Amino acid sequence: MTDRYLGRFAPQFYALLRIVCGFLFLVHGTQKFFNVPASGKPPMQLNALMTVGGAIEIIAGLMIMIGLFAGIAAFVASGEMAVAYFMVHQPMGPLPIQNGGELAALFCFVFLYIASRGSGVWSVDSLIMNRNVDASPPANA
Repeated sequence: MTDRYLGRFAPQFYALLRIVCGFLFLVHGTQKFFNVPASGKPPMQLNALMTVGGAIEIIAGLMIMIGLFAGIAAFVASGEMAVAYFMVHQPMGPLPIQNGGELAALFCFVFLYIASRGSGVWSVDSLIMNRNVDASPPANA
């Protein structure tokens, strides 16, 4: 039933998923580096791993959000979230609901899905591909 009504908008819903998840990931990085938006806590002291993680969150989050090589960026982001889950959360308990790792697990699998689908509609990649197709010479020339 919903496929008949909502299924025809699947590419646009996927784009919204990609844009929102990319934005949320980007904001995690800006909060680590710049405390923006303010978390109500003092800024974190960044060690080497947190610095790399924050950089991945900003760069990959932006790339996923705008749809520029989103598949590659999402694959890297998924890996970062898997590492974060197993290094930070899993030692505190076996299940994400017990160890506070729900967001890391969810980001990990959503980004894995985005990595499998690519940028899709409403993306820089789709704009670039359309320009390249339009710029190609006609087949008869």
